[in-house]
Amino acid sequence: MGKDTLRRVIEAEAEQVARLAQTIDYEALGKLRDLIAGCEGSVFITGCGTSAMAARKAVHTLSVIGQRAFYLNPSDAVHGELGVVRAGDVVIVISKGGATAELVKFLPNLAEKGAIVVGVGEHPESPIGQASDLFLRVEIEREPDPFNMLATASTLAVIAALDAVAIDLMEGEAFSREAFLENHPSGDVGERLAQGRE
Repeated sequence: MGKDTLRRVIEAEAEQVARLAQTIDYEALGKLRDLIAGCEGSVFITGCGTSAMAARKAVHTLSVIGQRAFYLNPSDAVHGELGVVRAGDVVIVISKGGATAELVKFLPNLAEKGAIVVGVGEHPESPIGQASDLFLRVEIEREPDPFNMLATASTLAVIAALDAVAIDLMEGEAFSREAFLENHPSGDVGERLAQGRE
C-alpha cells in the first residue's frame, strides 16, 4: 500500500504503453490515419464507460488540429442521433472486449448508412471486430489493479494510439502555429502560441 502501490501502478501503466509501441499493427494505424485524412465528411468516435472518456479525449485532440470530429453518445445514437451520420463518414467504435451491447446494437445501422466503421479494442474476432471495415487491435498484458478489471492501462494505450494518429495527421498536413492558435486561443496553450513560445 501507499507509496509502493502508487509507484507500481505508474510504472505498470508506463510499461504497457511502451509495450504497445512494439506490438501495435502500424499498417492498421496508418490506414486509420489515411481514412481520417481522406474523410470529406465527419469523424465520429463512440464508446461506453471508460472507453467513452477515451473517445471524448480523441475527439478533442482531432478538433484542435482542425479535423471535423464529434463524440457519438451510444444511448442517444439509437434514439435519433444516428441521423447525423452520413455515407463516407468514419465512425470509430472503442470497446476493449468488442461486445459492448450498446455499441453492437447500432452497427447494422452504420452499415446501412454507408459509414466506414473502425473498431478499436483487443479482440478482432468480437462482434465489433467482425462488423468493422478496419480493426485496430490495442492490447495490453494486464491492468495494474489486483483484479485485472479497471480499464486503466488499456485506456491509456487506446489514447496513445489515437494520439499517434492525430499527431501524424498534424505533421502530414503541415498544421501551422497560426491554425493551432485559431483553434485553441485560450489557456496556457493559447498564450504560448500567441507569444511564439513552445
